[in-house]
Amino acid sequence: MEKKLTLEDLKQDRMVDTFIRLGNQYLGEMGYTEHGYRHLGVVTSRIQRIMQSLEFSEREVELAAIAAYMHDIGNVVNRVGHSQSGALLAYHILTRHGMPLEEISVILAAIGNHDEGSGGVPVNAIAAALILADKSDVHRSRVRNQDIATFDIHDRVNYAVEDSDLRVDGQEKTITMELKIDISICPVMEYFEIFLTRMVLCRRAASFLKTQFRLLINDARLL
Repeated sequence: MEKKLTLEDLKQDRMVDTFIRLGNQYLGEMGYTEHGYRHLGVVTSRIQRIMQSLEFSEREVELAAIAAYMHDIGNVVNRVGHSQSGALLAYHILTRHGMPLEEISVILAAIGNHDEGSGGVPVNAIAAALILADKSDVHRSRVRNQDIATFDIHDRVNYAVEDSDLRVDGQEKTITMELKIDISICPVMEYFEIFLTRMVLCRRAASFLKTQFRLLINDARLL
């Protein structure tokens, strides 16, 4: 029997919880930034903001939230290819809950296409919104390494970001990523050195949503 699955239903799923917790733990062992409940909370909130501001239906907003909450479960397998392995894991979980195949397909496409390192493409509106919500979460609170002297460029860039936000203007059709960066820790050029492909993907995602992508760093518009 098909069921209108909700985000709250998935939050009670022990398998989802386990994959999220252990996937984040494994990434910590590899030296990656935080990908646990803090990150998922930010991404879920931002994807809901995007979908609501652009006047998608209530059900589409809920499906987007589900995709955001599950988008990193593939990290429990490996960071490499985590978007594809995450989509496969999500298929089994969502099928077990009785979700309609049409809805499952939309979510799988979003999860499977959210990562620029695995050839991610904004193939549907939820995939596009997930890309923007995910890539906009750059912040020092995600850095696990407490020894600044040993920071690699990813730690340094994330640690330098004191504040980040994603503003959506449904009237003007713009999506703006706003960052406050301590340039004494990381020059703006280093941000682009590792995140240029992400910004290109964000621009494509915004275009899919028929909006313009903007990037503001320290109140200066760079894109």
